Amino acid sequence: MLPDFVTDPLGSLGDMRELGGPVVMWIFAACIAMWTIVLERIWYFRVVLPQDRARLLVQWEQRTDRQTWASRQIRTAMISQLNEGMTRNLHLLRVLVPMCPLLGLIGTVIGMLSVFDSMAALGSADARSMATGVSEAMVCTLMGLAVSISGLYPVYYFRRTAHMQTEKLADRFGF
Repeated sequence: MLPDFVTDPLGSLGDMRELGGPVVMWIFAACIAMWTIVLERIWYFRVVLPQDRARLLVQWEQRTDRQTWASRQIRTAMISQLNEGMTRNLHLLRVLVPMCPLLGLIGTVIGMLSVFDSMAALGSADARSMATGVSEAMVCTLMGLAVSISGLYPVYYFRRTAHMQTEKLADRFGF
């Protein structure tokens, strides 16, 4: 038997929205944006980069002049063009990863404010009235951290891969 979040993902999202409050939707949107960029980067490194690299290497190899200052600037521009393609959207990814726990923190504060509101309205610390606010606070914290942790490795991987590929490209564009 499959879990509910696999068989009914929209229902599970609605349940999380009820448990965690409105901030859950912002965390979910950040998660979708983050993983869209991750999948796009995987596609780029596996499909687009080899084609671009081959095209620019052919252009470089066809050059008869590779020793002058101008040709070295062209070489630098080609390598820079490939590096720019490899690092595209990484800044946004590097913002989304730490933003998710901060969104979770906002949800935590909103949940705790509702706990204090219910305490003030009732004039006592009734566990039943506080449970909803504490639940909202913890669900937001959990979701923010889970989304952020899931994006840590891709950020590291793409930065490292872009750096290594740029170094390899510099070696392949010989003088």
